[in-house]
Amino acid sequence: MTRTDPYDWQRIIDLCWPAERMLPVGPWTLRITPGAGGRVNSISGDAPDDLSLAEDTARAQDQRPSFIIHQGQDTLDDALNARGYVIEDAVNIWAMDLGPLTQMPLPHATAFTIWPPLQIMRDIWAEGGHVTPSRQAVMARAAQPGGILARVDDRAAGVGFVAAGDDTAMLSAIHVLDRHRRKGVAGNILRAAAHWARDRGCTRIALVAERANLPATATYAGHGMEIVAGYHYRRAPELS
Repeated sequence: MTRTDPYDWQRIIDLCWPAERMLPVGPWTLRITPGAGGRVNSISGDAPDDLSLAEDTARAQDQRPSFIIHQGQDTLDDALNARGYVIEDAVNIWAMDLGPLTQMPLPHATAFTIWPPLQIMRDIWAEGGHVTPSRQAVMARAAQPGGILARVDDRAAGVGFVAAGDDTAMLSAIHVLDRHRRKGVAGNILRAAAHWARDRGCTRIALVAERANLPATATYAGHGMEIVAGYHYRRAPELS
C-alpha cells in the first residue's frame, strides 16, 4: 500500500532531498540550506502553542520562518494564519508502485541514468532557471542519488533527479527543454527513474508537483500515479 502518513512522507523527503543542516529545537525541526528552496529551508512539527520557539530559532539563523504544513495540520495552519503567515507553494505528493512502469523495457536510447551529472545535464537544469547550483548541491547529499538524461532524435531533451529512501524513490528536478515538450520526455524520465529504483530495491516511486501545474498533473495521472498526500508552506510576511 502506498504511504499516506504525512510524517512518513516528510521522512522520505528528507532522505531524498536532504538539507545541509537539520536543527532539532523542542518539538520542531528546522532545515537550513541557504539558497536551495523551500523543502530544505522549512520548519516541521505540530505545536501551535509553541510557535515562538521555532520563529526565534529561525531568525537567529537569519532565516525567514517557513513552516511546512501537511494535510491534517489544520490547527497549526490556523495559528500561523492568525499571525499573518501567507500560504505559498501548495503541492501534491504523487506516488505509485513500480510494477506498471517497469513491466516493459524503455524504448532504445530514450533515457539514461547517470551519476554524477554530465555537463549537458547541468546546462539543462540551468536553462530551466529553477535547479540552481545550490539545489544541485542538495542532490549530491542524497545517500543514493541518480541523474536522468532523456533524449529525442539523439539529442538531449530533458533531465531529472531520483534518489532512494528506504523502499521509496523520489523523483525531482524534472526539466524538459521547451522545443521537446509534448514528445513524451517527462514520461520517459519517470519510467527511467522507476527502472533505476527497482534495481535499488525500491517498490514505489513518488514525486512532488505544484497543484497548479496542470500539464504535469496530466502526465503523472496518465502513467498511473495517484495523489497520496500534500502540503503547503506558511511563510512569515518578512524576516525581522
